[in-house]
Amino acid sequence: MSWAEAGFDIFGTHVLWTDLAGNIAALATVLLAMRASMWTWPVQFAGSVLLFIASVNAHITGNALKQALFAGLAVYGWWAWRRGTQGGAKLAIRPARWWERSVLIGALLVGTALVGLLFYVTGLSWGAQEPLPRGAFLVAADAYIFVGSALATWAQGRALVDFWIVWVAVDIVGVPLAFSSGLVVSGAVYGIFFVLVVIGFVKWLREYRTAALTVAVAR
Repeated sequence: MSWAEAGFDIFGTHVLWTDLAGNIAALATVLLAMRASMWTWPVQFAGSVLLFIASVNAHITGNALKQALFAGLAVYGWWAWRRGTQGGAKLAIRPARWWERSVLIGALLVGTALVGLLFYVTGLSWGAQEPLPRGAFLVAADAYIFVGSALATWAQGRALVDFWIVWVAVDIVGVPLAFSSGLVVSGAVYGIFFVLVVIGFVKWLREYRTAALTVAVAR
């Protein structure tokens, strides 16, 4: 057994160390994002590498590709937040503009359809091996999580409050898919994510409104 496949058994289920460590990093990423900390991105990068390895071992290609994309977006997010906090400035958290929300919704719908088709035709998604209609549903869920996660991370890099809402939409599908794939830790963490994401959304929205009120009073 290679180090990438190493783990332990609990309640009859084999848990990969890479899956456990990667999800701990993912949880830390959410907590750091709540505080708008620059450490959000290095921790996300490390977690993405570990979860990439876990997903490859579990033959969940869509999730593996998602983690590879996360690593790249973590670099973008670090650059964007660093640029936005130059000179000691506080990160400018704000709601998405109408065109940004249109891009997010449109990209989620079109992207899921296109990526889902790609996953199904090429067999990149493990769901493509399942009989219809279950196979089509699994492929669509795989593509949805892939596209939604990418969009949420992109919106997070732009410091948009709406990125938390996109994560809620992703988690609703991610929880059952992870459990059905045998990634018990990932499934449990997705459930915890859901709670943390709601808290994060409320926190960021409150911070934006407080900052906007302060500016309005100063004028």
